[in-house]
Amino acid sequence: MRVTFTVNGRKQEADDVWEGESLLYVLRERLGLPGSKNACEQGECGSCTVRLDGVPVCACLVAAGQAEGREVVTVEGLAGRSGTAEGELSVVQRAFVDAGAVQCGFCTPGLLVAADDLLERVPEPSDADIREALSGNLCRCTGYEKILDAVRLAAARTGEGG
Repeated sequence: MRVTFTVNGRKQEADDVWEGESLLYVLRERLGLPGSKNACEQGECGSCTVRLDGVPVCACLVAAGQAEGREVVTVEGLAGRSGTAEGELSVVQRAFVDAGAVQCGFCTPGLLVAADDLLERVPEPSDADIREALSGNLCRCTGYEKILDAVRLAAARTGEGG
């Protein structure tokens, strides 16, 4: 089957998609967007988090056909958003770098997408809001404190106008 959908603001088509193929596989292998990571394939780790029609989902759990006619935003699509120039890191991405919230980087794409979603919904999140928003994302390297710092920093910068 052919799946036609919008990815990071651009209309995309994937041909010869089989019924059991995941959105994650289509994004990574067919569309060449490797940012979303393939880790647990069970929706437990959050490494493959993308936004589907504005809602964070684990792309490994979404059948590719479910994306037909819908909008997907991946970690690659965050750059150039939130008032930054095209190709420039978003406020959230820059905050993760500046706060040292990136270690091995495997969990980072999902955390970035989840944090971006949170800050779009709740511009001044409490620590409880941040923890809840990131609760579906596992990190084995950081201990989470720098990740929380990064989201706080991004919120502060967003409140200052970027």
